[in-house]
Amino acid sequence: MKKNKVSIISLLLITLMTISLTAQHQELGKVNWLRNYDTALLTSEKKNRPILILFQEVPGCATCRNYGNDVLSDPLMVDIIENFFVPLCIFNNHKGEDAKVLKKYGEPSWNNPVVRIVDSKGKDVQKRLNGKYSKSSLISYIAQSFPKRNQAIPDFIDFVEQHYNINPKNIMTADFSMYCFWSGESHIGKLDGVINTEPGFKNGREVVRVNYDSTKLSEEKLTEHANKASCQIMNNYGQYAIDKDPQYYLKQTEYKHLALTDFQRTKINSAIKDKKNPERFLSPSQQEFLSKIQSGKLSNLDQLYDSPFEDAWHKMKTYL
Repeated sequence: MKKNKVSIISLLLITLMTISLTAQHQELGKVNWLRNYDTALLTSEKKNRPILILFQEVPGCATCRNYGNDVLSDPLMVDIIENFFVPLCIFNNHKGEDAKVLKKYGEPSWNNPVVRIVDSKGKDVQKRLNGKYSKSSLISYIAQSFPKRNQAIPDFIDFVEQHYNINPKNIMTADFSMYCFWSGESHIGKLDGVINTEPGFKNGREVVRVNYDSTKLSEEKLTEHANKASCQIMNNYGQYAIDKDPQYYLKQTEYKHLALTDFQRTKINSAIKDKKNPERFLSPSQQEFLSKIQSGKLSNLDQLYDSPFEDAWHKMKTYL
């Protein structure tokens, strides 16, 4: 019994130290990193997960801080790193144990962020990621690690990779008139290349506003698909106003209590209308939260799906 108490206390101390570490250094983002290489190896073997090592300059330059504040603070990225990997951070400008790990992998000191994915023996799963500091680069690197380990890329990671690889410069907008914008929104939203949809009004008519990736979907193909549901393109000028019930079918379910990105909302709404399982669009934390709701463990919850994503995510995480 005494040993169990000591173990629990030790675990609590490690957790508190990790949280404190992340809070102190913006270069680390919001990931709960381990800081001991040997502990990471043991955890990797126990959990049967590879280790994602961040070699980071702490305190660091603007590139290091931006990487932490942007890439490593994105809620979905954090969720992926913490649930599919054992996160380990090695400071590349410190002596002692950090310097030993740096030497082991031949990593330079005082360097911009480098990411490696290694197995429980410390062996590289794939080549290191360096010189690329975007969410799209990191998620693609993460996705590539699964085939390297003879595993299929998880549906959610594949979905997030699509999301992060959208270039804002390629996003186009089109409006479609519809006898029922809720039906139109679910019909158009499931199309590959559609980023998000909104129901609204324009020139006195119900319309669906569509944002889409022009590199994956042409306006002609989008219009052809929309026409199958009697949606007619309506890109003429006029005042547009969003309806109070975006993603109507999603709103009728327990999914309305989840923190969701616009991309998730659109795809989940269409899946629900088509009676397909939308859980493949959810991160591990979102799935956990949904499971608690469905089990009856939570009640009197706020509607979060149409709130600003990061604010909603913070509220959702308070229940986990």
